[in-house]
Amino acid sequence: MKTAFVRCAVAALAAGSIGTVLAGAQPADARTGFDGIWSVVVVTEQGDCDRAYRYPIRINNDGSLINAGSTSFDISGKVARDGKLIVRLSYGGKSATGQGRLSGESGTGKWTGGACAGTWTAERRS
Repeated sequence: MKTAFVRCAVAALAAGSIGTVLAGAQPADARTGFDGIWSVVVVTEQGDCDRAYRYPIRINNDGSLINAGSTSFDISGKVARDGKLIVRLSYGGKSATGQGRLSGESGTGKWTGGACAGTWTAERRS
């Protein structure tokens, strides 16, 4: 079930919102204050992808994003010091993009990929 959703989420995120280049990205040694493990919930609001999926990501001190779970998918992107982020997920031959903002211990945004689209929320775990 999780693998099927990741495929759908990736397909859905691909067409739009969780990208890879951040406008005004800071130097690699800049700290964002968002480092740690985050739990992300992706919800499909348009299209025939699975309704929802939760997965962990790690944000490094430099704002880079890393898959922190056991489900195999690629994630790339950056979080700026002000919390704005753009991210890209890929799994197999499908991909999805998203954008949004983190603030303190939580965040929200939108995503698109293939024929699907929706929203995401994040919550800091550590």
